[in-house]
Amino acid sequence: MRVALIGRSSLHMVTGGDTIQMVKTAAALNKIGVRADIILSSEKPDYSSYDLLHFFNLLRPADHLKHIRLSRKPYVVSTIYLDYSSFDRLGRSLPYRLMFRALGKHNSEYFKNIYRYARGQDRMVSPEYLKGHRKAMLKILEGAALILPNSESEYKRLASDTGFRGKYFIVPNGIDPEIFGKKPPEVVRHDRVLCVGQVYGMKNQHLLIQACEKLDVPLELIGKAPPNHTGYYDYCRKIAGERVKFFDFMPQDELIRHYAAARVHALPSWFETTGLASLEAGAMGCNLVVGRGGDTIDYFGKHAWYCDADDLAGLETALAQALNYETRPELRELILAEYTWPKAAEKTKQAYLYALNG
Repeated sequence: MRVALIGRSSLHMVTGGDTIQMVKTAAALNKIGVRADIILSSEKPDYSSYDLLHFFNLLRPADHLKHIRLSRKPYVVSTIYLDYSSFDRLGRSLPYRLMFRALGKHNSEYFKNIYRYARGQDRMVSPEYLKGHRKAMLKILEGAALILPNSESEYKRLASDTGFRGKYFIVPNGIDPEIFGKKPPEVVRHDRVLCVGQVYGMKNQHLLIQACEKLDVPLELIGKAPPNHTGYYDYCRKIAGERVKFFDFMPQDELIRHYAAARVHALPSWFETTGLASLEAGAMGCNLVVGRGGDTIDYFGKHAWYCDADDLAGLETALAQALNYETRPELRELILAEYTWPKAAEKTKQAYLYALNG
């Protein structure tokens, strides 16, 4: 079986969760007998050489429509269906809050995509996307042999937003057990907070900086600003005190020592389908503080401390509790048993076989 995994044209230039999901899924699939090639949406693949297409990130419909139309191949979709609406309406600066409230959820995503195309930050592969964002998403969903949300709650959110009631198969996100399966024995864990991820308002690092300052606990931030969010990154550096350290994007194998040395990993985001960094940190023995927005409870259940993205006091409480709690082996065991890329690849292969054979 040969499958084309198709993602946004900026996949490797702007590294995000979808980048990690695609790269790790492809690598794991190739190890179990599925030839999986990563194709950028702006490229022109030889469709005849593939049995199936696998699209990633439903919020970028223009990446998919052209390939669906030209290939006439069966396809599946990893929806990665984030909901930015709470952040857009409540977490941005006032002018943007007002604009996005007026636009509504689907028109807001349409505006963001058109803005990226206009600035040359991404390529609009499918001109038919101009007919509308929700319409484009529904066309993709209705033609899919199967959709592959990362959790049950993601599917329910997608169904609620779009009215789609088609077939789906849950493929959870994961970690690389070869990288995150063992803690470096020489590294000592400290009462320190770590946050790994792109530095922008959705991830809420400025609130984390404020909370750690009030608790007088050291904080490490690893990641860089995505395009159009450098102002937020600069603001975070401006308000950060001496106990906050900033690091640029770091490959996963270099993150091990940082995860292993931190008592707590915090990602108090407005929304996460999972929070891949939280999975990695949990596998490395960190206590987790995560935002309630999104699908985090599906993954971490009772094994994490939760907070609301606009609640500084609640974040302080969650951090204080996590810092004063011994690390939880149950969470590490859960992640290594259920949430790994090899396990995700096996489920993805099952989905492919169903899509091809029914």
